[in-house]
Amino acid sequence: MAFRTLRIDELDPIEVAGLRWHPVRHALGVRGFGVNAYSAAAGEDVVEEHTEADDDGRGHQEMYVVLTGHARFDIDGEEVEAPAGTFVFLPDPSSRRHAVAREDGTTVLALGGEPGVPYEVSAWEWRFRAQPHIDAQEWEKGIALMQDGLAARPGDASLLYNLACFEANLGRLDDATAHLQGALDAEPENVREWAANDSDLDPLRERVDYPL
Repeated sequence: MAFRTLRIDELDPIEVAGLRWHPVRHALGVRGFGVNAYSAAAGEDVVEEHTEADDDGRGHQEMYVVLTGHARFDIDGEEVEAPAGTFVFLPDPSSRRHAVAREDGTTVLALGGEPGVPYEVSAWEWRFRAQPHIDAQEWEKGIALMQDGLAARPGDASLLYNLACFEANLGRLDDATAHLQGALDAEPENVREWAANDSDLDPLRERVDYPL
């Protein structure tokens, strides 16, 4: 197909992590760069507080485009007013950013990529897409999404961890334990933090092979 079109209001938003997320990249099949959108009512977060830097200080440059409404950004402690039509570019991945909607119906498009590095879909996209299935306790559908993510990102700790949680909810405890171990091997510090108070893992905690 030579082109694809999409309107934000054609995408059902997903409520996850305190945000209202519109999965633009997945809906359009974009593979060359990251692009998604977020919407919020006045006073709500429209960009969560975060940086894009990894432990080595590398990461995505990001550009935010305020499509509708009005957002107030806080970038490394400096406030930036961004009404509709404003571009906000953050070249340094380590910059801490956060934005709050100042008007109802505020929508922000976020685009990003790491200079000189081929784009890979971030693991969090599969987790965000799984949220409606988590809310509905549709564990099989959640498992299918995590397996799809692992086909693209083998060995990813967050995908393995969430797969283990979904399997534990279905009583597939051997599989869940094995995938939890895989996640722990990949990112031990993060997995220990995620698992500390996660009730999804309760069915595993009394097993002699529980890895935590």
